[in-house]
Amino acid sequence: MLFPEEWPAVATAVTSRQREYATVRACARDALTKLGQPPVALVPGEDREPRWPAGIVGSMTHCTGYRGAAVAHARDIAALGIDAEPNAPLPDGDSLLNVLARREEADLLAILPACGTAWDRLLFSAKECVYKTWFPLTRRWLGFEEAIVRISPAGTFQAHLLVEGPTLDGEVLDSFSGTWLHMDGLLLTAIAVPFRRTSEGGAGNESRAAPGS
Repeated sequence: MLFPEEWPAVATAVTSRQREYATVRACARDALTKLGQPPVALVPGEDREPRWPAGIVGSMTHCTGYRGAAVAHARDIAALGIDAEPNAPLPDGDSLLNVLARREEADLLAILPACGTAWDRLLFSAKECVYKTWFPLTRRWLGFEEAIVRISPAGTFQAHLLVEGPTLDGEVLDSFSGTWLHMDGLLLTAIAVPFRRTSEGGAGNESRAAPGS
């Protein structure tokens, strides 16, 4: 069930979209409960980003057959990004990949092993994940071409920013490190940016995730 404040955002949407919207927020509230937070309305901001309770960071995602959310205390994690996509090639093939990928990224995809993973779709998911992590830190748009993502078949990826990144702990971030997973016909990507650098003796991070289906 949606909170009354949440309903206007999808009041005119089709039923499937309303169900996605409601279910992913149920996942987010479940995750917040695991952090000791009361259930609250999660209303989109001006740029359609989810607005979290004070002191909380988080991210939500949904695609066919999957809904999920991740949250953490802002004192531990500066930003979170998660994304889920079906493990299937991008629609329109090369035309969409040309919009999504820089030349060096396309070259890197071409040499990845054929192992049942839709690498082009995984690149899209990773870039969505990068944007979801970037935006709460900067409140600025980040185009597909403004970050180079290098995917490792071992389940990680690196995103090098080609524009000035956000400042955290007195340092400008120029990259994000993420993880990815291929399971049950899905591609899942995630980034968590620690609030304190490990090299500075940062506190142990506490986050909670609540997937649904």
